[in-house]
Amino acid sequence: MTIPDFVAELRRHIGTAPLWLAGATAVIRDATGHQILLVRRADNGWWTPVTGIVDPGEHPAHTAQREAREEAGVRIRVDRLASLGVSRMITHANGDRAQYIDHTFACTHLDGAPHPADDENTDVRWFPVDDLPDMPPHMLARIDAGLADEERTRLATETETATDTAGGVPG
Repeated sequence: MTIPDFVAELRRHIGTAPLWLAGATAVIRDATGHQILLVRRADNGWWTPVTGIVDPGEHPAHTAQREAREEAGVRIRVDRLASLGVSRMITHANGDRAQYIDHTFACTHLDGAPHPADDENTDVRWFPVDDLPDMPPHMLARIDAGLADEERTRLATETETATDTAGGVPG
């Protein structure tokens, strides 16, 4: 996975010491609301919603829009903050340690034909909301929050945002 320049610069100073980073997840529905867009990650093969690290000074909602464009080649509207959660400490394959505050957004696809737009993903597809591929429980929890028509933001528990340490997933 691509390491943002600002993280690489921090790593030059602190090595693999833990970092606290902000992340964004975009749960992207089609216009009918019956399908969601998922990407297949190049690093571990998991199907997940679009995710990414918030750049310094960037609003997390803008991160969701930017990552959807960069990873899947689509333009989206961010409809609401669906959940806010904190990951466990993750040790990435290169030894870097990080913990993420994840902002999961419910989003709607506006335009663009989905495709792997960068090297972070090998596939991009629409899936029926009632027939999703296997994926980690914390990603299913994010999708559930993104698909729920709730007015309030969910505060995700550690279990809902947990991940393994093999090739970790931000958030």
